[in-house]
Amino acid sequence: METAERLDLVTRHTEEVVTTDELEALLAEGSPSAYIGYAPTGEMHIGHFTTMRKLADLLSAGVDVTVLIADLHAHLDDEKSPFDLLDARSEYYREAIEGMIDAAGADPDEITFVRGTDYELDEEYTLELYRMAAETTIARSQRAASEVVRDSDSPALGGLLYPLMQSLDVKALEADIAYGGIDQRGIYMLSREILPDYGWTEPVCLFAPLLSGLTGGKMSASDEGSKVNLTDDPGTVAEKLNAAYCPMGETVDNGVLEYLELLVFPILDERGESFVVERPEQYGGDLVYDSYGDLEAEFVSEELHPADLKPAAAEYISSVIDPVRERLTAQPDLLAEAYPESYGDE
Repeated sequence: METAERLDLVTRHTEEVVTTDELEALLAEGSPSAYIGYAPTGEMHIGHFTTMRKLADLLSAGVDVTVLIADLHAHLDDEKSPFDLLDARSEYYREAIEGMIDAAGADPDEITFVRGTDYELDEEYTLELYRMAAETTIARSQRAASEVVRDSDSPALGGLLYPLMQSLDVKALEADIAYGGIDQRGIYMLSREILPDYGWTEPVCLFAPLLSGLTGGKMSASDEGSKVNLTDDPGTVAEKLNAAYCPMGETVDNGVLEYLELLVFPILDERGESFVVERPEQYGGDLVYDSYGDLEAEFVSEELHPADLKPAAAEYISSVIDPVRERLTAQPDLLAEAYPESYGDE
């Protein structure tokens, strides 16, 4: 595969690349390494699935991919995961990620999985963290983590260590490319600023867009109606999409369209399939789309009505998450151990 084609695969559906020239040089040199970290806190949802599609792109482009199950980070961020749940939640995250990678058309066996506790307690890592803590101001660390870690007028110390550890993870995992949501930008800009002083190069940074919620505005993990969970059955997905914010002709904050653009259409393209909107003949009959751009154009022109789009979107989204849902619900003990408040009585 030519460098230009690999570059297109790696950069498509990203919010920002820092920098494209550096990334192109890495790809021209050979097979760079990339990492993304997931802190095992709440249940994974369709927002995570869009980043799995990007991991599939990275693998297709010949990039070595490492997924960090950032268990210590999950506790440091305002104790979102208690210590006694870290093992179960880390196992759940790996199961969910492998299921999503497989459903996205890639091979999860090609990904290297690492837990933070595998190396973040080692002497060398700890000494470098202490050094980094001594050389970084509270204000700089707080600014870097402002979009990721829960903020307050009196932040916990763990939240200030979080961005330092995430920066140090880039070096520890020998990553040339750091991938994460655009909310991670502050942390990875800190990484580019300080890592050369710790014996590592500035990482190329790939940032994914943050999805809008189905209720409009930013997706919220605490608002069940704003997202599709990986364990939602087809009926629940249909209910959520039917109630979704999707005003006629409007694309801003439209989570329905974003799900289709960033998840459904890339997977359909991988399968060589089209997106079909079923309509009665008296309303013009079925609509068939081979690209997201064509669908969006007809939605904006009001040729495609939200009442027709929503049921079709629900069906395709459900078909995408179905294999992941089946994989997870086939392990009720794991779900109960990881999230006893949701599954413990089942």
